[in-house]
Amino acid sequence: MSSQQQNAEGSIDVELSEEIAEGVYANLAMIAHSNSEFILDFIRLMPGVPKAKVKARIILTPEHTKRLLDALRENISRYEEAYGGINEPNDTFRFPGGGFSGPVGQA
Repeated sequence: MSSQQQNAEGSIDVELSEEIAEGVYANLAMIAHSNSEFILDFIRLMPGVPKAKVKARIILTPEHTKRLLDALRENISRYEEAYGGINEPNDTFRFPGGGFSGPVGQA
């Protein structure tokens, strides 16, 4: 069966390569959007280094972005039930001068 086909029970066979399974660390996300897509850039920002690298870019439709938001809310709720509340950041992140342009969100 292809990894993109649904089986009789409605589940999806998802293939995860070893390279992707290792994951990529990011400590900053920048979000941009148009009328037809959301662009999520996952960035690794190192202390004292003025240049940050985008480690992954994910492009989603608005509908899939909303599903992702709902799934994140649900999983954060489950996490907090199991391990306790996640502290809200008490500082306001500020981008270093230059290097970023255009309207974006951050997470």
